[in-house]
Amino acid sequence: MSVLNKLENAKVEVKVTVDDNIWKEAQKKAFNKIAKNVEIKGFRKGQAPKHLLNKHINEQSVYLEAVEAVAQNELVKAIDEHHLELIDRPELKIDTVNADACELTFVCPVKPDVTLGEYKGLGYKVTKPRITAKEVDAEIEAMRERKADLELKEDGTVENGDTAVIDFEGFKDGVAFEGGKGENHNLVIGSGSFIPGFEEQLIGMKPEEEREIEVTFPNDYHVDDLKGAKATFKVKVHEIKTKVLPEVDEDFISELKIDGVKTLEELKAHIKENLTKTRQEENENKALDEVLDKVTKGATVEIPEVMIKNETDDMIKEYGQNLARQGFTLEQFYKLTGQSEDNLRENMKIDAENRIKIRLILEKIAEVEGLEVTDEDINAEYETMANQYGMKTEDMKKYIAKDSLAYDLKMRKALEVVKS
Repeated sequence: MSVLNKLENAKVEVKVTVDDNIWKEAQKKAFNKIAKNVEIKGFRKGQAPKHLLNKHINEQSVYLEAVEAVAQNELVKAIDEHHLELIDRPELKIDTVNADACELTFVCPVKPDVTLGEYKGLGYKVTKPRITAKEVDAEIEAMRERKADLELKEDGTVENGDTAVIDFEGFKDGVAFEGGKGENHNLVIGSGSFIPGFEEQLIGMKPEEEREIEVTFPNDYHVDDLKGAKATFKVKVHEIKTKVLPEVDEDFISELKIDGVKTLEELKAHIKENLTKTRQEENENKALDEVLDKVTKGATVEIPEVMIKNETDDMIKEYGQNLARQGFTLEQFYKLTGQSEDNLRENMKIDAENRIKIRLILEKIAEVEGLEVTDEDINAEYETMANQYGMKTEDMKKYIAKDSLAYDLKMRKALEVVKS
């Protein structure tokens, strides 16, 4: 038998009275378990008569062992009885424990209640994308940039856009500092990859020319000793390389290896189509963000800290996986940026809270609207995903659990309600 009481901060307490027969049986098993390890002179371990064992076994240890044995089952029964959705491990309190009775209280963090505001007819509207000829031309220029060759500049000086091959060494108060030296470094002028003001001061230099330049490190620089500090760099230019863009001709278009694209007009049409798709997705996401913002502002939900922590943990894990795909680790990221995990966690906290709130609201909308996901829906989605990734449907089912896919589909249906 259990009684439920709601507490603040998305918690409930469940008071449980353990059935008499279950409690007595639990005590017997607890006593026998402890007795197996009791040594009494003249008897094999655990084989002494019960009246002697009683003198050596503390009754409180029996009760605690018995509580440990029954607590999990009592919690499971209470969760089922009251239809609880736990979001973290509960806290166990022992209210009464003796030979005749066991009364327990479980303080359970549960999924918070959501009070919905308006969530329909909030003006979901997607702006139709319009791609201009100027944007198409800009994309072609970007393609030329990616296909460009670097040629040695025999005459002339460093200009914006050139690549300067340089030696450099930095000094603060006349003393060279760690990490401030490089040799034969290829620096693209105008890339903004060096300290502000550094690249601009190389413009006009000739090959083999040496120069001292003055810079000031940003206040948010990742090395504490250099934050906001003035420094002098001794720089020598070895070579200057200039970028040579290819002509947009048949050879250039052929090297792009785009199916069905052989002429400039076909290339422009292809680019326009891709830009239209991308812009359409951007406009849809923007419209959805705007309407979800209205939905969340109209709803009331108190999100417990444990949910935010768990969500942040997941986000950091995702971030680490994304870095790993680029060949980096979180440790390298922290070192490079001067951040710590605490900094990253704090930066992600607001997004984590927003993600949780949207998810809880969509779950509530699905509940209120009675949205269901059928086996036909799930099988159709498996087939769609399999076709998208060039896999067999049965193989796709091995990678994505049915329950996970069903949840995603239900959330999509809830989003469609919001967009209506």
